[in-house]
Amino acid sequence: MSDTELAVVVGLAMAVGLVGTLFPILPGLLLIWAAALVYGLLGEFGGVGIAAMFVITVLTVAGVAAGVVIPKKAAGTAGASRSSLLLGAVVAVIGFFVVPIVGVPLGGALGIFLGEQLRTGDHRVAWVATKATLTGFGLAALAQFGAGVLMVLTWVVWVVAG
Repeated sequence: MSDTELAVVVGLAMAVGLVGTLFPILPGLLLIWAAALVYGLLGEFGGVGIAAMFVITVLTVAGVAAGVVIPKKAAGTAGASRSSLLLGAVVAVIGFFVVPIVGVPLGGALGIFLGEQLRTGDHRVAWVATKATLTGFGLAALAQFGAGVLMVLTWVVWVVAG
């Protein structure tokens, strides 16, 4: 495989990874990171590549952490219980299989709402917690997308400068 073909394949994989940061179908950041690693292993890391891979790794860790911390903080601030969040996660997994693509966010929201409704008996309180958690997930997706864009741009600098 030529350097150009490798760059095209890696670039396509990274594009799929970027889509995965916005839609919970793929582990987007990990796909971008793995594509960069493959580029280095099949091509040549060199000094620029080592520095770029370090930056890409740091961005991956930061993006994955944001994907966990931001929704958890938003849910906690709104008063959502751990049991409601767990129910949301379980129903999200079920939703993935029942309604592909949109089943994850729909199932997650439904699970959180039901958990909070059962816990508090108040649909308004349940909705506030659900809405805050969904907002947190949206912000986390944007943070992950931003990290993904920076990862891809770092890789582009690596390709051009390397």
